[in-house]
Amino acid sequence: MNSSVFNIEAQTERLCEQLAATAVERDKAGGHPAAERELIRDSGLLALAIPQQYGGLGQDWRTILNVVRRVAAVDSSLAHLFAFQHLQVASILFFGSPRQHQVLLTGTVAQRWFWGNALNPADNRSRAVERDGGIVVNGLKSFCSGARGADRLLVSAHTESGKFLVGAIPADRAGVEIDTDWDAIGQRQTDSGTVRFKDVFITQDELLLEPGPNGTPYSSLRANLAQSILVNIYLGLAHGAFETARDYTLTKRRPWVNSGVDSAAKDPYLLQRFAELWLQLRTATVFADAAADRLDAAWKKGSALTAEERGAVAVAVVEAKVLAHRASLDIGTQLFDVAGAGATHAALGLDRFWRNARTHTLHDPLDYKLRDLGNWALNGIYPTPTSYS
Repeated sequence: MNSSVFNIEAQTERLCEQLAATAVERDKAGGHPAAERELIRDSGLLALAIPQQYGGLGQDWRTILNVVRRVAAVDSSLAHLFAFQHLQVASILFFGSPRQHQVLLTGTVAQRWFWGNALNPADNRSRAVERDGGIVVNGLKSFCSGARGADRLLVSAHTESGKFLVGAIPADRAGVEIDTDWDAIGQRQTDSGTVRFKDVFITQDELLLEPGPNGTPYSSLRANLAQSILVNIYLGLAHGAFETARDYTLTKRRPWVNSGVDSAAKDPYLLQRFAELWLQLRTATVFADAAADRLDAAWKKGSALTAEERGAVAVAVVEAKVLAHRASLDIGTQLFDVAGAGATHAALGLDRFWRNARTHTLHDPLDYKLRDLGNWALNGIYPTPTSYS
C-alpha cells in the first residue's frame, strides 16, 4: 500500500460519516456489525500500523490514536474494534519472529484480515498442554473484543507450570467457538463475547516469542499502547458528547423563561457550563497527545529503550487516562444539563455517550491508576509493568 498517495484524513472522514449515519440505530439494536466491519476494511485504515516493508501504511501511534479518537466520537463500539486491530498488529511486532512478521503482516494487508482478541490477561481460564509440534488449548476467555467476525485471533493460555503463551491462529481453527453472549448497557457492537477452546491445536510456528509484561522494557510497552487506545476511545466519547451538546444547544434549545435572553447561546449559566466542559476536554486532549508523542519516541528506540524511559511513558499514559476517563463520564452526563429536557428524547440516543463511557471505563479500576500516579508523584516510583500498566 502506497502511503504517499493514501489520504488518511479523507478516508477517516468518509468512514466517520458512514458510521455516524447509522450509529444511533445500531446502538439500540446491538449485535454484530458485519456491514460496518466491511466499511472499515474498505477504508484501508486497517493497515495503518503495519510497517511499509510489509505493505502497510507505517504510521506513527499519534496518527493512529487520533483516528481512533475521531471514530470514537461518532461510534465508540466500532472505534474499539478498529483500535484493537492495531493492538494485535503491534503484539505481533512486539513478540513475533521476523518470519512471523513477514507472514502475518503481509497476509493482513493482502487479505485485509480483521484481527480479534482472545488473550484477556484478567481471565486465566484457558490452559495449554505442550505436544509435539505445538500446544493444545482448552478452556475459555471472556471479554474477547473483536473475536466474532474476525479472520485471525491472538489467543493466550497458561501451561501447568505457569508459562504464558500467545498464538496467532485463524479464527475458524477447529475447536474454537465464539459465543454471542456480549450484552452490556454500552459498547454494544464490540463483538466481545466469550471464546471457548476445545482441544485447539496451535503449532510451534504460530506461537509468538516471549509475550507478557515481564520481558524487556520495549516489549512491555504493549500495555502502555493498550492503555493509550482506551485513552483515545474515552476522549473520542468526550469529544462526541461535547460536540453533540453544543450543536443541540445552538440549534434546538430554547432559552430558559427566567434567563432574560433571547437565545440559549447567550445564557450566562450555559456559557459557564460550556467553559468548564471545554477546559476539561482541552486538558484531556493535551495530555493524550503528549502521551502519544512519548509512546512514539519510546517505540522508535526499540530494544535500546531503558526501564526509566518506559516508566516515563507509563506515567504519561496514566495521567492521560485519568483525565480522559473523567471527561468521558462528566461530559456524557452534563450533555443533558446544557441541552435540556428535550435532549432526553429516546429517538435521539444521546444517552449512548454516557452508557458507552460507563461500560468501557470499567475496563480496569481508576483507583489503581490513581495509586500508580500517586506513587510516582509522592515517591518517584514508576508504575510496575503489568498487562494493565
